[in-house]
Amino acid sequence: MDGLQVRFWQAGSGPALVLVHGLLSYSFSWRGVITSLAQDRQVFAPDMPGAGFSQCGPNLDCRLLGAARRLLGFLEAAGIRSCDLIGSSYGGATAIILAGLIPSRIRNLVLVSPANPWSRIGRKRLALLRNPLIARLFPKVARAVRPMHKYFVRRMWGDSRLVTAETLEGYVRPLLQPGIFEHAVKTVRTWHADMMELESALPRIADIPTLLVWGSKDRVVDPTSAELMAKRLPGARVAVLQGAGHLPYEECPEEFCRIIQDFLCDVSAEDIARPAR
Repeated sequence: MDGLQVRFWQAGSGPALVLVHGLLSYSFSWRGVITSLAQDRQVFAPDMPGAGFSQCGPNLDCRLLGAARRLLGFLEAAGIRSCDLIGSSYGGATAIILAGLIPSRIRNLVLVSPANPWSRIGRKRLALLRNPLIARLFPKVARAVRPMHKYFVRRMWGDSRLVTAETLEGYVRPLLQPGIFEHAVKTVRTWHADMMELESALPRIADIPTLLVWGSKDRVVDPTSAELMAKRLPGARVAVLQGAGHLPYEECPEEFCRIIQDFLCDVSAEDIARPAR
């Protein structure tokens, strides 16, 4: 990816399944579901450049399109010619753009509370981070105030009592890496244009079987935007995990895996049943 070293998890064998984490997250997010998903698939979970423990170059293209191109670079480097693709939050938006670039190589698409232009949550925070002074100060302040990191992690759960000390430490640890917060701020600067790009990509992925997964208590990406996205993706299915927050695979790993596996099995059965043209 852009000549940068990329850390990733790999497990299982079979058809490729690629997991893409969200902004300020990393492959750690998927630790509770990788084993189940890898029972009959080869699962890849990279730390995207600018996140986790992959390198973060100072000139990293922070546009959504840049992230999608880096993900494509990962597929090429790993020898993945086609795959099922699961993207969460900003990783879901990245997955949409990538699928629009190479629709013939994406068999099925699962979007877990993907960032989208119809979510009204967080708009004030995005506007603040576009302020030049705040954008300049934010990385230094964010690295110094570690209790705030834990607050924002807990906020992603529907029930914050389920967040363990080990989970908090796992999410906070890479945030002290150089460049992580700077990359996030640069990403926010292009948010409006990126969301327009995402909306324009949806018609190009309309033929890819798609599942939208949301937690009913998501406080990061508005759950009501699920139906708005589904209207723009004819045939897309929607699954809502009651009581879960922004990371349903963290709170409800067994239910999440069952939903994913049922979806992939159903789509495969439909492909087999569909008469050849």
